[in-house]
Amino acid sequence: MALLTAVDRYLFKLIIVPLVGTLVVAAMLLLLEKMLNLFDFVVNEGGPVSVVWRMLGNLIPEYLSLGIPIGVTLGILLGFRRLAMSSELDALNAVGVSYGRMLRVPFMLATLFAVINFGIVGFLQPYSRYAYEGLRFELRSGALGASIKVGEFARIGERTTLRVEESFDQGSDLRGVFVRAGSADGRSLAVSAARGQFLMTDDPDIIILRLMNGTLVHDAPGAAVPRVLTFVQHDLPVNLPAMESFRARGGANLERTVPELWQQMRDPGTSRDEWLQASAAFHRRMVQWVALFVLPFLAVALAVPPKRSSSAVGVFLSIVILVTYHKISEYGERMGAIGRVDPMLAQWIPFALFVALCLWFYHVLAHTPGGQPIGGVDRVFKKLGGLLGKLRKPAAKIGLAPEPVPAE
Repeated sequence: MALLTAVDRYLFKLIIVPLVGTLVVAAMLLLLEKMLNLFDFVVNEGGPVSVVWRMLGNLIPEYLSLGIPIGVTLGILLGFRRLAMSSELDALNAVGVSYGRMLRVPFMLATLFAVINFGIVGFLQPYSRYAYEGLRFELRSGALGASIKVGEFARIGERTTLRVEESFDQGSDLRGVFVRAGSADGRSLAVSAARGQFLMTDDPDIIILRLMNGTLVHDAPGAAVPRVLTFVQHDLPVNLPAMESFRARGGANLERTVPELWQQMRDPGTSRDEWLQASAAFHRRMVQWVALFVLPFLAVALAVPPKRSSSAVGVFLSIVILVTYHKISEYGERMGAIGRVDPMLAQWIPFALFVALCLWFYHVLAHTPGGQPIGGVDRVFKKLGGLLGKLRKPAAKIGLAPEPVPAE
């Protein structure tokens, strides 16, 4: 007997296209708001715009933890909704294909994406989050070669200040350059030049600022009058400050893999605060991928609209349920991390309620004659639509009354 029948292959075709499309759209929408914030952050720090795409790439695994459940749910829901709207679902039920039998393909897809999600939240996300924080650190410390802002005084080294009037060719050609450098013994050097250019040296801690067509003023504590020189070309060495190295991975629970969180929970030397934080993160990640096995029940139950209705209220309701559960899980993790509630109960009690809701929806649809889990919600939306329609009709009829015709 074949593993997948013709009906299974047909269901797979109906589900996979909206599943992948919804997953991509959900990930893009979740990244859109963050992208704007990252552009603002990078521009304010003076870094190259290209680093935004690297930071967004490291955030994709984190946002897929919500995008995958939404994609799986809507993919199954839209596939079964198409069956219901074309009466193919009634035909399958009439020939003896039950809802339980039709769940074979949705559960195969849910299992596949559950494994993928576990790999993401359990192993990939900690490393990508660490890389993201590393990029933020490098931007703030200047390790990414932050550009010098035109018209502002910028510190480019120890006791060295630079101001540039104009910058061309991505900073390789500086115009209107002013530099002031000091030393520990009180000597100072002030230079103004028409043009300037940074050059690399063999020493990574030293760069050369080559200045052209300018004036140099050298002052020392014992000198009565500062020395003033004009030059055609002058090379000024700049000692770069020592760069602080980024911390090791694991400074936050988001940067620890599932085995590392489990090991920290089992370590006798772990403090109570660290145990609470590790336990909250561990149970949240376990719930995130286990919840995918329940989503086929929810999707199929919300996919079938009431008879003689083409309402898409199930699509709206599925997104509301998923996002609400995701936010409750996040809140439970925060409360568990600070010890307000038990970290395990904060995740598994809401999960049990979520499972009960999904199974009840599916039971009403599949095992109750004439059952429709979203029938009541659909009727409420119809009543609201009718009320809005009644409110619009009087407004459309408002107008000036026709003037009476005078009698002859």
